[in-house]
Amino acid sequence: MEQDRSSQIIRTSIIGIAANVLLAAFKAVVGVIASSVAIVMDAVNNLSDALSSVITIIGTKLSQRPADRKHPFGFGRIEYFSAIIIAVIVLSAGITSLIESVKKIIEPAQPSYTTPTLIVIVVAIVVKLLLGWYVKRKGKQLKSDALTASGSDALFDAIITTATLVSAGIMLIWGVSLDGILGALISVLIIKAGIEMLASPVNELLGARISPELVREIKQEILAVDGVRGVFDVILHNYGPDVMIGSLHISVPDTMSAHEIHGLTRKLTTLMFDRHGIILTVGIYAVATGENQRAELQTKVTKALAAHKELVQVHGFYCSEKDRMLSVDVVPDISCHDDAALIRQLTDEIQALAPDLQVSVVVDHNYSE
Repeated sequence: MEQDRSSQIIRTSIIGIAANVLLAAFKAVVGVIASSVAIVMDAVNNLSDALSSVITIIGTKLSQRPADRKHPFGFGRIEYFSAIIIAVIVLSAGITSLIESVKKIIEPAQPSYTTPTLIVIVVAIVVKLLLGWYVKRKGKQLKSDALTASGSDALFDAIITTATLVSAGIMLIWGVSLDGILGALISVLIIKAGIEMLASPVNELLGARISPELVREIKQEILAVDGVRGVFDVILHNYGPDVMIGSLHISVPDTMSAHEIHGLTRKLTTLMFDRHGIILTVGIYAVATGENQRAELQTKVTKALAAHKELVQVHGFYCSEKDRMLSVDVVPDISCHDDAALIRQLTDEIQALAPDLQVSVVVDHNYSE
């Protein structure tokens, strides 16, 4: 699966390189025939446009390196660095374009447009639009930030060139040059898009929240397995687009044996790896069952805590008569900022229900929903 994804990313990037090289060759030929140094220089610029595709290929190749002692989780995150480099290239292009556009506004020049120039502009727009649309679509499909950024880079080139064409038309018809103004407006849009492109891979490296849809899907799949009473504390970390490592807790009846729990956790870890490629660690909460003092106390404590509107979840109840202790986990709403005060309040409340036990309230935080 991973090999097929990487192959598609590399194949798409090669198409991007080929398209830019062919466009550069076309511009060079037209430039030589028309004796236009500007068109020839634009051809050289197209060769530099292939750089984003080259970076994507290098990043994809490096991300396929197997794990080693220093990097036990592999090198999948290199793809995020590739996307960051391409986003910086787009940002640099936008800033450079803005500077040049402002210069044209301050000191306007009368551009001259010839038939060869207009032909090159139209062909460049068509090629870049098709290339950008294709590469960006493949990037979304393959969940590749680098490929998406590369496609956006090509689309921005098409937008800039379209602005040049519009400016040329206005110049030829009305004799008014809008090069600087149009260039400045488009440059601002490119800079904004570049910042947004940069945000996605940076957030992944910082530890972005996993999509709620995936978390819901994981919970539903695990709850469907016989023996699981609840799923809690889902924590997942990305180590590349197709590698996730994490943990969660499940609640099971306290009547299950260690052997049965071992089999259940093995089944769940295999299920998550086969369906989602997640390397998962499963923790256990025991739910008191039957009609006994522990089950009654669990019901009282859970009911008392559930009455608090600032708590979104109560789980992990544990009571040991031997150690004379009671522990329970709570997840407060995001609006709750004073964990220490909340713990004191809840501990006093639960202590009244179990005066002979040492009460411990643990505040968990929601990392996935």
